Amino acid sequence: METYQVSEISEHMSFLEMMDVLNERLITEGKEPVAFDHDCREGICGSCSMYINGEPHGPDRGVTTCQLHMRKFKDGDTIHIEPWRASAFPVIKDLVVDRSAFDRIIQSGGYVSVNTSGNSQDANAIPIPKENADLAFDAATCIGCGACVAACKNSSAMLFVSAKVSQLALLPQGQIERKERVLNMVDQMDTEGFGNCSNTGACEIECPKGISLDNIARMNREFLSAKV
Repeated sequence: METYQVSEISEHMSFLEMMDVLNERLITEGKEPVAFDHDCREGICGSCSMYINGEPHGPDRGVTTCQLHMRKFKDGDTIHIEPWRASAFPVIKDLVVDRSAFDRIIQSGGYVSVNTSGNSQDANAIPIPKENADLAFDAATCIGCGACVAACKNSSAMLFVSAKVSQLALLPQGQIERKERVLNMVDQMDTEGFGNCSNTGACEIECPKGISLDNIARMNREFLSAKV
């Protein structure tokens, strides 16, 4: 752990802007800046993953690290920042972890074989019950940041995987691979070394998009049905 003192931080700054101020100072002093992931800074890409004061994405709720503002902290506070805590997310440098395990889970089954390019039908040509459409949309809001894994004492990825399984299982386009999908994605999740569900619900609480635990229940049903 390294200790840095940062001054001239506005309460309106985002957490990443505070990190930018620190790194600019370190670079000016000829020192190595702190490595951390970021991209869109709009709460969409999910790359700004930091473990802040013992919580994924910090003390606020329903936000990513880039949406966390410094007004959530007091002047003079000591802030502890760590990378995600999970063996399936090996640390690359400082606060940057390798989350390619999520990519491999998606590659194992998070796709549809329906032709959606060029010959795609009009959206209204395939009737979908409103409830299913809403549930699929809610699951699709998962940005794959990994906060669920970091929050879980077993480093489980079940909330992430269940969101991807639910999204496609609820839509007509996802029916062809439905059984293979859940079997392959759960198998890949286990292969990557993620733990089992702890049933504590910390993943839902810390998820910046509020992905529901109902998706895990749905994935379990999909898995058992596919096995039978």
